[in-house]
Amino acid sequence: MLFFTQCFGAVLDLIHLRFQHYKAKRVFSAAGQLVCVVNPTHSLKYAPTRCAAAQSSTEQGILPACHHHEAVHDPQLVPCTCPLFSCPWEGHLEVVVSHLRQTHHINILHGAEIVFLATDMHLPAPTDWIIMHSCLGHQFLLVLRKQEKYEGHPQFFATMMLIGTPTQADNFTYRLELNRNQRRLKWEATPRSVLECVDSVISDGDCLVLNTSLAQLFSDNGSLAIGIAITTSKVHNAEAEM
Repeated sequence: MLFFTQCFGAVLDLIHLRFQHYKAKRVFSAAGQLVCVVNPTHSLKYAPTRCAAAQSSTEQGILPACHHHEAVHDPQLVPCTCPLFSCPWEGHLEVVVSHLRQTHHINILHGAEIVFLATDMHLPAPTDWIIMHSCLGHQFLLVLRKQEKYEGHPQFFATMMLIGTPTQADNFTYRLELNRNQRRLKWEATPRSVLECVDSVISDGDCLVLNTSLAQLFSDNGSLAIGIAITTSKVHNAEAEM
C-alpha cells in the first residue's frame, strides 16, 4: 500500500510539472522556445558576502571576485560563482561550468530563447532559482532570488551573468520578459560577468526587481514564467562590420 501511495504521488508530481510546462508554453508561444521548470533552493549562505578589492588584470580580464575565504593568491584562479553556497572551490574560468554542473548540480539549457519557469514563489526568503543558459558560443547564469532588502518586505531580483570576463559580457544583451493577462513587462541590459559577484549586482539593483504585488500579478498558481532572450550587442555588431 505504501509503495502504491508513493508511486501515485510521483505520478501526480509529473502531471503537475507537465501542466506547468504547458501553461508556460501557452504564455510564451514564440517558436523554438524551450521551457524549463526550475524548483527553488534555499540559500545556504548565511555569512555576509565580501567582494575582494584586488587589482584587475588587463591582459587576463580578471576583476574583483566575490568570495567568503582568504584572498586568491593566483590571479588566474577565481572562486566558485554559485550564489547558493559559501563554496571554497577555486579554479580557472574555463572550468567554472563543469564545477557548477558536477558539484552544485545546476542544469544547463541550450538555445537563444528559453522560458524560465520558477515554482513555489510563496516560499520565504532567502530563496534562489538558478539555471545555466548556453547560446551564441557562451554560457550564462540566470539567478532569480527572493530576498528581503528591507525587513518584512521581500522582493524578487532576476539577473543574467556571463560565465566569462567583463569584456566578453559587453558583447551581449539579454532580455527578461514577463507576460500574463494582457500585461507585459520587459527588462533589457548588458549581462554582468560572474567575476563581479552576484550579490553586488542584486544589492546595486542593476537587475529586474519585482515587489511582491508585481510578482503576484505575473505569477500563475505560485509559478513565475520568465522569457529569456540573448543577442549580440549592436555596438559589437557594428564593430565587426567595420
